[in-house]
Amino acid sequence: MTAPTTANGAPLPHALRDYALLADGHRGALIGPRGDIVWMCTPAWDDDAVFAALIGGRGWYTVTPDEPFTWGGYYEAGSLIWRSRWTTTGGIVECREALAHPGDPRRAVVLRRIQGVDGEARLKVELNLAAGFGTRPMREVRRDEHGRWTGRAGALQVRLSGAPDARADGSTLRTAVVLPAGAHHDLVLEISDRSLPEPVPPDVWWRATESRWTASVPGLSGTLGSRDARHAYAVMTGMTGPSGGTVAAATTSLPERAEQGRNYDYRYVWIRDQAYIGQAVAAAGAHPLLDDSVRFTVARLLDHGPALAPAYTATGQALPDPRTLDLPGYPGGFDVVGNRANRQFQLDVFGESLLLLAAAARHDRLDADGWQAARIAAEAVAARHREPDAGIWELHDDRWAHSRLACAAGLRAIAAAPGAGAGPAARWEALADHIVAEASADCLHPTGRWQRSPADAGVDAALLLPAVRGALPADDPRTLATLRAVRTDLATDHYVYRFRHDQRPLEDAEGAFLLCGFTMALAEHQQHNDVEAACWFERNRAACGPPGLFAEEFDVAQRQLRGNLPQAFVHALMLEAAARLAAPRA
Repeated sequence: MTAPTTANGAPLPHALRDYALLADGHRGALIGPRGDIVWMCTPAWDDDAVFAALIGGRGWYTVTPDEPFTWGGYYEAGSLIWRSRWTTTGGIVECREALAHPGDPRRAVVLRRIQGVDGEARLKVELNLAAGFGTRPMREVRRDEHGRWTGRAGALQVRLSGAPDARADGSTLRTAVVLPAGAHHDLVLEISDRSLPEPVPPDVWWRATESRWTASVPGLSGTLGSRDARHAYAVMTGMTGPSGGTVAAATTSLPERAEQGRNYDYRYVWIRDQAYIGQAVAAAGAHPLLDDSVRFTVARLLDHGPALAPAYTATGQALPDPRTLDLPGYPGGFDVVGNRANRQFQLDVFGESLLLLAAAARHDRLDADGWQAARIAAEAVAARHREPDAGIWELHDDRWAHSRLACAAGLRAIAAAPGAGAGPAARWEALADHIVAEASADCLHPTGRWQRSPADAGVDAALLLPAVRGALPADDPRTLATLRAVRTDLATDHYVYRFRHDQRPLEDAEGAFLLCGFTMALAEHQQHNDVEAACWFERNRAACGPPGLFAEEFDVAQRQLRGNLPQAFVHALMLEAAARLAAPRA
């Protein structure tokens, strides 16, 4: 059976909801339902892709049944070990898939174990690896005396073990695997920018990977939908590197709206997202990802102070400028890498950082450097809170109400944190009062709700967050009026949109924003509307594909994911809602 391909032989793209993620902290790979790995950048998240078929380039690695099949799959609990599962005309076959964990910063190791579950398994294997987003195919491809294939792609060295009978067709390796029921066969692909060490037996890789996932992901039994909460934690763990930074997504250029130009590179760490992740984890307990978020954020604050950038690479470096790759892109998308956020000022990152550091302090997880970073963030708010900024949605510069209120929330949180000290706490509370008063003077709508900015009277779902975070009391009339307005103007069928772009129906402008859907669950919970909170939580929790991954947006009519995948901050808010909705009320 021949799988459908594009003109260059690459696997045809699938709907985003069908892709699963493999990740090891340093890099991630997307794998489709035909066993087609079509995206992976290496050695690091923001390096060039060696599998770029997802956005129309060369580079893929497929393990596919060689007979008609239906597909399925699932993650092993508390891990990013994926099991592709195919029911064929002759039986059932699985392929256990993972990036070896803990990951090596210089070497990616892709593990694939084909298992005959029921009946004979017949599969086709194809490796077409091309560095530089598909521009540098494998060369010097040869088989050694042990049946292992080696080659080079750009500056990368490649080794494939487990395919001694493969044949080389130019830069492509192809082979077939036939297994009786109950048998298994291992494939190990290694890609490194250094000389490859001696091969490691597959069983050693698998044992280490299983052990690392078991040690990394807590049980989270006290959460609502605990299996999905653990999965969210596992996804964020896989996207978190040694520096503690969690990339916003594993991909670039996947479209939020077809042919609308909203295609961004999210393979970087946003300070705001990092704060969301840490606060979400703190709601569930003092788990390692909280310390990771604090470590990355503190380091950036200590390095850059009031000049804190909105986003950094996973190693804490400045983002590159956007550029295009001369590729077709994912259908409806483009081929952009780099991000223009590197030139923006976003005021709310200081408030979100303070909220994160306060959450760590409440768990007694904030050291002297952390408190120094908190003072730096508070001073930056004092100095810069009147400056226009790009805001949470990274639009034009304005005096966005959300940015200022997020800072007020952060100041109140850090003032109330254990260890703040009476003098600083009083100053921070006074500054928060002042910022809220200024926002009330120019961003309070005649109806009593918050509006987006002095020049924009619209409703914005982001304005739910400051009250959830404590900028204002839950029963403040401005809080209640804003929640009513979001329900009335931006919500439909328990999905919520960010804001109105124009006079079109909401769903014609963009997809429902899942971050905002989980925020609505938190806002309703804060108002003791527990049934509504559960409805919001469950509706948005289901807005994913079979692998349980969330993108940024959800096309409600077509039930499809939109945007880069997976979006870390959605998994964070899902975890936070799962923890807070399940917790006993004080």
